[in-house]
Amino acid sequence: MKNILQLLTTITRTDSYKMSQFLQYPKDTTHISSYIESRGGEPESVFFGLQAFIKDYMMNPITMADIDFAEKVIAAHGEPFNRAGWELIVNEYNGLLPVEIEAVPEGTVMPTGNVQVQIVNTDPRLFWLTSYLETAMLRGVWYPSTVATMSRKSKVSIAKALDLTSDIPVMDQLLFKLHDFGARGVSSTETAVLGGMSHLVNFMGTDTFEGVIGAMQYYNADVSGVSIPASEHSTITSWGSENEVEAFKNMIEQFAGAGKIFACVSDSYDIYAAAGELWPSLKEQLIAKGGTLVVRPDSGDPLTMPIEVIKILMEKFGYTTNSKGYKVLPPYIRVIQGDGIDAITLKLLIDNMIEAKLSLDNLAFGMGGGLLQKVDRDTLKYAMKASARRDTNSVWHDVYKDPITDRGKTSKKGRLGLIESCGIGSCGFRTVPKIIADEKENILRPVFRNGKLLVDDDFETIRNRAQIKETEYVPQTIERY
Repeated sequence: MKNILQLLTTITRTDSYKMSQFLQYPKDTTHISSYIESRGGEPESVFFGLQAFIKDYMMNPITMADIDFAEKVIAAHGEPFNRAGWELIVNEYNGLLPVEIEAVPEGTVMPTGNVQVQIVNTDPRLFWLTSYLETAMLRGVWYPSTVATMSRKSKVSIAKALDLTSDIPVMDQLLFKLHDFGARGVSSTETAVLGGMSHLVNFMGTDTFEGVIGAMQYYNADVSGVSIPASEHSTITSWGSENEVEAFKNMIEQFAGAGKIFACVSDSYDIYAAAGELWPSLKEQLIAKGGTLVVRPDSGDPLTMPIEVIKILMEKFGYTTNSKGYKVLPPYIRVIQGDGIDAITLKLLIDNMIEAKLSLDNLAFGMGGGLLQKVDRDTLKYAMKASARRDTNSVWHDVYKDPITDRGKTSKKGRLGLIESCGIGSCGFRTVPKIIADEKENILRPVFRNGKLLVDDDFETIRNRAQIKETEYVPQTIERY
């Protein structure tokens, strides 16, 4: 029996209504050019994921068997089938798609409202192919780009707070301050792969192991994310409530040690007793073994519970006050809050930490569904639209929509390019006609043509492009919390 993904080829990986559209264009059409953009939702977006889509879907040739299967199912489904068009692709292009894709370099941080991808057919007989690919192609871009964007947004929030409350240089701890807990909360393995590696563009802490494998497979990465030994409720509660301290002690014995970090969920019964009595009773063993214990509350109000736990731990383990006036636990004990965290609650919890005069050194964050699942295509208003049509006289015509009921959905016209435009004191990206961009330095670059991958970026290159700049978090250029 075939896996479902083996049945879903380019022919069948589309919206049903697109199957009839080869009959709908003007008769003299030879080329359709379309583009992808984030139309808003946030001031900027991180472009990511196209290379993974190309490698997974655009490099696999269509076969006659795929055509036979699609024809049978599509006819029964109620749509016309363009067998001649798909046979042309198999017979003349060995089953690979005759299209050209241009895109901004992955990892680029750019204002929303600008072109990120442009695609056009290269065979005039296959003008319908461009828009046929919209469903799969847009899906391959909007989700990883949105996760990477929201992850980076949280990164900036954390960096600002570290700059304000910590004596440790921001970049010395930032990459491990937000941990991906999202694997079990997403809709599929593929979602975990794409979302997990999108988060890894910005951070290095993850329990979404599929994302690590995805970065290796699609972006030539080494192991790009790390985790630490950690308990769950089953491994603590299996000892029984009367032996919870023995479960904690076992965690120290198994995982503590010089330079090591381990996490232990501590709210199975009474988080206040765990923080105020049980863990303090093991203080000598913890110090003697070395390393760092990370206490994890997993219930209660996520905006206040970690602060309560930190304060209790400070009463029992002590604290210092750093040069910026914020309290810091001893280096062998920290707290992580993963329950109820998303981009909004993370920022609110940071505000509460600052108000309590607690350094963010004390706290790390975990994010699950709020990171990988609590997004949709409208988060950044992603869309793919046709913008130009070429006729048999080689003339390009503008194609666009401009609905009077929603000007925010007005689409772009013509063949597009992207340039960096500088004004007084600043530079930024600007979408312009392709003919203008090509005369300057078009940031859109060809990445795929007629079945061939033209750009194969490695993961570290993408990470470097997406790095936050010091000007995004230092107090001279941003408002303090």
